Amino acid sequence: MRKGTGFFLAVLVTATAACATNPVTGKRQMSLLSEVEELAIGQQQDAEIRREMGVYNDPALQAYVTEIGQELARASHRPNLPWTFTVVDSPAINAFALPGGYVYITRGILAYLDDESELAGVLGHEIGHVTARHAAQAYTRQAQASLGLTILSIFVPSTRPFTDLGATGLGVLFLKHGRDAELEADRLGVEYESSAGWDPAGVPRFLSTLARVDALSEDGVPNWLSTHPDPGSRVGQAEPVVGKFASANATKRNRDLYLDRIGGLVYGDNPEDGIVRGNAFLHPVLRLGLTFPEGWEVVNSPESVMAREPGTEHYMVLQEVEQPRLVRQGTGAQAGRSVGDAAVAAMRAAGYSVVDGRIEDINGQTAHVGLYRGTAKGTGQVLMRAAHIAMGRQMYVVAGFAPEAEFNLVDRDVLPSIQSFHALSAAEASRVLPNRVDFYVVRTGDSWQSIAVRQGKNLVNAATLAIMNDREVNVQPEAGDRIKIVVEG
Repeated sequence: MRKGTGFFLAVLVTATAACATNPVTGKRQMSLLSEVEELAIGQQQDAEIRREMGVYNDPALQAYVTEIGQELARASHRPNLPWTFTVVDSPAINAFALPGGYVYITRGILAYLDDESELAGVLGHEIGHVTARHAAQAYTRQAQASLGLTILSIFVPSTRPFTDLGATGLGVLFLKHGRDAELEADRLGVEYESSAGWDPAGVPRFLSTLARVDALSEDGVPNWLSTHPDPGSRVGQAEPVVGKFASANATKRNRDLYLDRIGGLVYGDNPEDGIVRGNAFLHPVLRLGLTFPEGWEVVNSPESVMAREPGTEHYMVLQEVEQPRLVRQGTGAQAGRSVGDAAVAAMRAAGYSVVDGRIEDINGQTAHVGLYRGTAKGTGQVLMRAAHIAMGRQMYVVAGFAPEAEFNLVDRDVLPSIQSFHALSAAEASRVLPNRVDFYVVRTGDSWQSIAVRQGKNLVNAATLAIMNDREVNVQPEAGDRIKIVVEG
């Protein structure tokens, strides 16, 4: 969670419709972008992506990814493009490419890849989008429909979608791919990594992993609204292509080398945006903490922190709210009245009616804790317990809601969570460090559940741990396996 940021990205392209030869198919096709214009667009947007998303601060890892990417690019249909490969500082499980040879992979997806051939498969897929000029084709379609310029994104909805992009002007850049374009990029990824010596089965393996991520996530959209085929549906189509390109010279997997390279990788949130640890949320910059109900799923985004009881319509939310000047200036009883007035006004503006409310002290902060009735999108008629908490110059709302018939049960969990809201001292804030990827050698009798609890301290659940290690969630690890785990920084 952070204060919203944004920018306006304008790309001016002057182009005349013309036929161009597709480097992959050799066919002539209508295009509004020349290669020079592709390069110009990529260069401009590269600067914006680096500024908005950030480049992950690990020069050795960046060099490793670049080395693999460049080797794949040399085996591609457009080896002479000025290819660049960048690990961006995002927890999302994704990768994407810009026209002109700019390829990005998130640190988030690296934790879910199991060896170097899977990394090569991801990068090869992205290179395929560029070599097949999918960006130019997409631009031509969009321009003809007067919808503007977009760039390429891939793969799946995930437990951590591209929420960072939604909070900035980059959110408008991502285009839903056509089914044929995605399948073509999968095929090219197989071809390029085989030509460069990696095991081409890395492509269906990483697609299988991403399909498990998609199945685990309740935030995903199945089949990307049927325009992006989901990874599970693509595995079966990639496997025959692997057979075509398999050879004795294409066997590299380098699992141990890959694991060594991602050791210490930041997993999940950056402390600057707050960190989820189990059911707790800590924000060292805003200097606040909150504990959500045990067992609830917690998702952090730039705008808010959301929690949900699995399998239910029971929710909690934490977010910053605009507070009137009188709240900031008030003291004592006046501050209480001001917080209460601001809380009631905000809830009424959101369409909620007041059932009751009172001023409380929550760990030294003045708060108005109220009960409200209203309609929540996708849930219907709900009751909501909401605390508006004044903290320095900011005001935050911590709220829990559920369908009216179920609210009393939920309220018993929500109230203690509201009461857990607290300010972090400077010393406490300094101790909030990012979670990181580490390794563990499985012992006899271990299970994903036991490892998640004992070695991982419940930072990720057992199902996530299995998926991170390229396993089905119902297949337990074997003694002697070297597996990835997540530990506190």
